Amino acid sequence: MKSKMRVLTSVLALSLSLTTLAACSSNNANSNNGNASSPGNTSSAGSTEAKDTITALLPPVSANFQEHFAQMEKGFNELYPNLTLKIEPASWEDMTQKLDTQVNAGSPPDLAFIGSDGISKYVQQGMLMDITDTATPEMVADYDKTPLEYMKNGSGLYGFPAYMEAHALGGNKKFMEEAGIDWKDIQKNGWTYEQFREAIKKGVVKDGDQTSRYGFVFATAGVTSKDYLNVLIKNAGMPSAFTTDLKYAYTNKNYLEVLKAVRALIDDGSMPKELSSVDAGKRWNMFLTGQTMITGKGLATFENSANQNNEKLEANDGSAVKGSIAVDYIVLPVPTFLGNEPQSSVAVDGYVAFRGKKEPTAEHKANVVKAAYYLASGNVAATTNNDLFVAHITESGRKAAESMTINRNPDNVAAVETLLSHATPARPDIPVELGAEAIKIEDEVIIPKLQALLAGEITPEAMYEAVKAAAIDAFGEDGVVQE
Repeated sequence: MKSKMRVLTSVLALSLSLTTLAACSSNNANSNNGNASSPGNTSSAGSTEAKDTITALLPPVSANFQEHFAQMEKGFNELYPNLTLKIEPASWEDMTQKLDTQVNAGSPPDLAFIGSDGISKYVQQGMLMDITDTATPEMVADYDKTPLEYMKNGSGLYGFPAYMEAHALGGNKKFMEEAGIDWKDIQKNGWTYEQFREAIKKGVVKDGDQTSRYGFVFATAGVTSKDYLNVLIKNAGMPSAFTTDLKYAYTNKNYLEVLKAVRALIDDGSMPKELSSVDAGKRWNMFLTGQTMITGKGLATFENSANQNNEKLEANDGSAVKGSIAVDYIVLPVPTFLGNEPQSSVAVDGYVAFRGKKEPTAEHKANVVKAAYYLASGNVAATTNNDLFVAHITESGRKAAESMTINRNPDNVAAVETLLSHATPARPDIPVELGAEAIKIEDEVIIPKLQALLAGEITPEAMYEAVKAAAIDAFGEDGVVQE
C-alpha cells in the first residue's frame, strides 16, 4: 500500500512499518520479471526506435527488492532494447529528502516510489506528469479499479500503484484463545468498539501493580500517532478529512467520541500509560516478546515477520528477537464506532511519474509509462507483493503469482480480502489547496495535541476544540461540518 500501504525502524526494516520479509525466489528473479507479454510491449530485438533512458528513485519496497535492481534493469532492456532503466536506490529514511532535493533543483527522476497521499504535494509544485493520455487501455485494464483511483488527483493519472495494503490490527492467536476471544468470527464479521474494549481487558496480565502483558499496543511516538487516529476515525464515519461536499470532517462530534475512546483504553489499563513513547520498533518488539495480546497498526507482512522469527527460535538462531516467543499472527479488523459501517484505512503506494522544468517529449513520456507499468505489474509486482504478503492488484500479477509459493495462513488471506472489500474510496476530487490546509492542521495541531492527549496532559474535549478552531480558521464556518 502509506498511507498510502501511505504504512510501516530497524525491527520493521522500513520506517513506515514494513517488516523483514521472505526471500524472493531465485527462479523468479531471473525470469526477465515475467513482463515480456505486458500490454504496451511493442519493441523487438531489431527495434530502430530512438534510444532513451528512464531514471527511477526506489526505496527498499520489500527486504529483497533492491537486490534485484540489476536484473530489473536487464529485464526491461530485453523487453525494450532501445530503452535503458537506470535505478537509483534510496533508504526509507532518506527517500523523501533525496526526492525533494531533486524536485527543488528542477531535475527529479522520471519515476519515484511514493505513497499516493504525496501526489497532491507534487501536483501543487507542478512537478508530476499526467499520464492519462499515454497509459494504454490495456495497461489501465490490468489494474483493480480502487487502487488505480488512488493514483489520481483531479482528472489526472500520475502513476501506477504497486499494492493496496489494508491497515489492520494483529493478534497473538494463543493469547486470544486463552482469553476466550472468537477471532475467526471477528475476522469475518468485525467488532464494535465496545466489544473490542472488553476483549482487550481480558488480555491484560498483572502481578500486583505490575502489568506483564497489555491487551493492546499501538505505535504512537512521533508521526505514527497520526496513524493511530486515522485508522480509528475511518470506522467512525469519517473516511476522509473532507466530506463529499468538501467540508472539513474532523469537526464532527464523532471525532470527539474517538478521542474519548483513545484516552479510555489507557485509563482502564488495557494500554500502557507510556503509550506516547512507543514507536513502531518497540511496538513490534512488545508483540513478539508477549507483552501485548493485540498490536497495531498491523500489516499483512507482519505475519511473514513473525513466521521468520518463529523459525529462528526453532533453530536456536541467535538473531531471533531477544526474549521473543513463538507467535501465530492473526489479522484482525479495526473496531467500528457509533454504529458506523467498517471502512478500512489503506496504503496505496506506487511508481509516480515526474517531470522536470521542461515539457517532456511525447516519446519520452511514453517510455516512462512503459517503465512504470513494467515495475508495477507482472512478475516484478508479483514477487514484491509476495514478499510483503499483500494482495495482488493486477491481473498480470495474479497470473504470475500462480507459480510462486507463499506460506500464509488462509484465514489471514480471507481476512485481508474482507478488509480490502471495505477499503475507503480514493478522493481525487479534493482540491490540492484544501488538501494542503488539512495536512497543515494535521502537522501543526492534530499530531502535537494527540501526543498531549496520550500523555494525559490535555482532555479529549480540549483537543477537539483545538482542532475545530484551527479548521474554522482555515476553512471558515461554512467550510466545516457543524453539529
